[in-house]
Amino acid sequence: MISVSEALDALFALANPLDIETVPLSDSAGRVLAVSAVAERDQPPFPASAMDGYALNSAGAVTGASYQVIGESAAGHGYNAPVPTGACVRIFTGAPVPASCDRIIIQEDVDRSGDTITLKDNLDSKYYVRAKGFDFTYGQTYDAPKLLGPNDVALLAAMNVPQVRVYRKPIVALISTGDELVMPGETPNPDQIIASNTFGLAAMLREIGARVRVLPIARDTLQSLEQAFSLAKGADVVVTIGGASVGDHDLVAQAAEKHGVQRQFYKVAMRPGKPLMAGRLGDAMMIGLPGNPVSAMVCGKIFLTPVIRALQGLPKHPVPRLRAKLSHPIAQNGGREHYMRAVYENGTVRVFERQDSALLSVLAASNALIVRATHATALEAGAEEDVILL
Repeated sequence: MISVSEALDALFALANPLDIETVPLSDSAGRVLAVSAVAERDQPPFPASAMDGYALNSAGAVTGASYQVIGESAAGHGYNAPVPTGACVRIFTGAPVPASCDRIIIQEDVDRSGDTITLKDNLDSKYYVRAKGFDFTYGQTYDAPKLLGPNDVALLAAMNVPQVRVYRKPIVALISTGDELVMPGETPNPDQIIASNTFGLAAMLREIGARVRVLPIARDTLQSLEQAFSLAKGADVVVTIGGASVGDHDLVAQAAEKHGVQRQFYKVAMRPGKPLMAGRLGDAMMIGLPGNPVSAMVCGKIFLTPVIRALQGLPKHPVPRLRAKLSHPIAQNGGREHYMRAVYENGTVRVFERQDSALLSVLAASNALIVRATHATALEAGAEEDVILL
């Protein structure tokens, strides 16, 4: 058996970023920027008012001074004529500040009578002018790689970037294996169960940017498994679920070898999830996950999500961890790294008593995994432990 970190290193060695494609900015959310974007303009492109008020020259702007209102500057409709001494322009937030003005007197600080304003007592000392390029300037770069979210898309739009170069979405083929499985909605025989892992993993993978192909269930025969591998052609990652152990009916390794898989490792010192295999299958990565429901989902979180991000050009890092205080004591750990289902809230984490790898209901009630190192000692309430958020 190898450690979790060794398994991740082996997977990262196989996970090179995919090719790059151009997409419209409107389709870029959730994609990873592959080539840095460049601003095509200054923002704002002119000195702009930060408040509603009156634009004037700051010289002589003291309490009691009066100014003649000679025009208006609104968003999209600036005032382009000179503003002489003793005059001002009504201005609104975001509007261009006239060239001869350098200060905005907010409307609350004036008394207006007709076309004349008088500056009040307790005059606000701020100038309320956003300089040209105050946010960003022409030629400024937005560096790749970067996972683009709504805020990034808004910034790129303001930069006048209509399309971006992003990494292609990884195509993942999911193959559930086993005579005991039927698809949701079908009627199982008394000795069959529903193929739940496929749908949980598909949701997980789509959430982080993969295109998922759910293939038909492969039965416990070499012929059925080989056919499933044939259907997976064209995928960047082939994920099998179940059949990766050493039982008489666990035939995934045999079928994969017939398709030329170059196996990197088999078995990882973790629980849940010990029977885990990986290698290269032609141009694709192959990852064999355990069949127990929780084992498959935990391994998906720990191994598949970092791999999918790496294929999209993001740094090759494990899933992030934080530190949290235990709400109760926990026992010492054994010889495998243990990912325990738990609930995290306000800096404190509570571990579920039942940790069997078949209990999807416990996983569904969890929002975190406590990570217990191999041979970790018992801990009292209040002690800190590593936590992965789900």
